[in-house]
Amino acid sequence: MSIKRDTSERRSQISAMVRQHGSVQVADLAKRFRVSMQTIRKDLHFLTEHGVTARSYGGAIASDVVGSATTAAIESPVAAKLELQHAEKERIGRYAASLINPGESIVLDSGTTTLQIARFLPDIEDLTVVTNDLNIVTELAGKSHIRVVLIGGELRRKNMAFYSAQTVAALSELAVDKLFLGVDGIDIERGVTTHHEAEAILNRKMADVARQTIAVTDSSKFGRVCLHRIIGVGEIDMLITDEAAPDTIATACRSLGVDLRRV
Repeated sequence: MSIKRDTSERRSQISAMVRQHGSVQVADLAKRFRVSMQTIRKDLHFLTEHGVTARSYGGAIASDVVGSATTAAIESPVAAKLELQHAEKERIGRYAASLINPGESIVLDSGTTTLQIARFLPDIEDLTVVTNDLNIVTELAGKSHIRVVLIGGELRRKNMAFYSAQTVAALSELAVDKLFLGVDGIDIERGVTTHHEAEAILNRKMADVARQTIAVTDSSKFGRVCLHRIIGVGEIDMLITDEAAPDTIATACRSLGVDLRRV
């Protein structure tokens, strides 16, 4: 395993620990991961720079504990999201890519999990991929058999994706087979939610023009509620997540007729 992968996996685990426990200590992390305290300080500095944690004496605390009276999730920039739950996102992306067939047209929503779908997508003949995500376009650029359609608009640099009334209007002219919908938060009662209003509007339009809506998310997103609602859980056709998804989600999916895949 490469040093880069080791660092990515360690930072992902540290992020999960700080979200679960609320805080972490440098000395404890150095002992757990068998690295120097200086290495752990660099990890915490990276996570703090990208909004995941806030530094405290001897360690770090969850960023959503600091200066916030709300229980809503906090959006992290795409660079930080790439580090989080990386192994789970890879598995989900690989499995989702296996569901895509030659001759289909699909929408890949912006996000780090859908980016993994693009990464594992084989260079299929007669496949059309529609997206608003610049990173996904870059990933697919070298796959010469795939037709790539970028729906433009105003670039939101925080996640390197395009949003605007123009973007929504462009989608209105399309009819696609499958939407792979990324998730910022998913809750049984509140549904699928996101931080950004323009993203919620665009995602609803994506679901409108797709015959099948497939939500892709790692289990850390369950129970999170962001400000803007996209669709209800019952409006999802399939939910692909990892094996750590809570049993309450499985029960809800059975009740609502959602095809749950844990990979």
